[in-house]
Amino acid sequence: MKKTIRIGTRDSELALWQANTVKLQLESLGYTTQLVPVKSEGDLILDKPLYEMGITGIFTKTLDIAMLNGTVDIAVHSMKDVPTRLPYGIVQTAVLERATSEDILVSNTKIDYEKPCTIATGSLRRKAQWLHRYPHHTVVDLRGNVNTRLQKLKDNNWDGAIFAKAGMERLNFIFENEIQNPTFKGVWEPLDWMIPAPAQGAMVVVALEKDEFSKEATSNLNHENSEICTFVEREFLRILEGGCTAPIGAFAEIIGEEILFKGCLFSLDGKTKLEIEKRVLITSYKGFGKECATYILKNGGSELMKIIKAQTKL
Repeated sequence: MKKTIRIGTRDSELALWQANTVKLQLESLGYTTQLVPVKSEGDLILDKPLYEMGITGIFTKTLDIAMLNGTVDIAVHSMKDVPTRLPYGIVQTAVLERATSEDILVSNTKIDYEKPCTIATGSLRRKAQWLHRYPHHTVVDLRGNVNTRLQKLKDNNWDGAIFAKAGMERLNFIFENEIQNPTFKGVWEPLDWMIPAPAQGAMVVVALEKDEFSKEATSNLNHENSEICTFVEREFLRILEGGCTAPIGAFAEIIGEEILFKGCLFSLDGKTKLEIEKRVLITSYKGFGKECATYILKNGGSELMKIIKAQTKL
């Protein structure tokens, strides 16, 4: 255990929290570690919607390069930001125990959903699901890390903004029904009807395929149930996407000896909704996400994905 494991991470507050979590867990096992923070393209460019930037790998590319160049040994990511196909030579070594996958609405004060409202989010998935449920609302783009987005919510005349609950909890911004950080104070409520992004709430560790030391060390952090559920969700995403960013939601959970899966694909304007809910034995999880995605594609999904690809120009 003499080698120091250099942990690559984005330098946002939330990313550093995640990397420090891995750091502490590795050190508790006797390993020596060092954090190496870097900025990603996704953190530097905040004036474009993610889909216009080619979202695949935008938050992970810089760390991939650092790993392949030998600057860092492992990288820690929010798993929902990681492309479903990793770069050649890089492998997934651990999925940490998953936090909540839920989305929440944050607002200055409780809002009246019956009235016309303006809601902010940078996610096509959240936007489409919101407009499907509230077609009389307007959704505007919101980019940046958690603190930046909270500040923009405070500074703009919006009714609310959508966030991942896990990030808010990790930064200790949630207090009962309130959101508090140094610059923002408001309220939050759960969006339990919204299907989350594939692997939302999960953290993943990746390493070089040839780095046996780092692979063995980080494999000790793997949480099997979280690995299985995120595998199903990301397989569903990979088959549906076909290289195109789209409003896709997926959530798998283990109940007894079975996996319950819920997946959806929306049109960009939220008017069209394709969904599936299905169960399978845990022992049959491999290929289950593909099976669910294939069902969507055969029942209107292929045509819808062609339309989405044309609209996003990707």
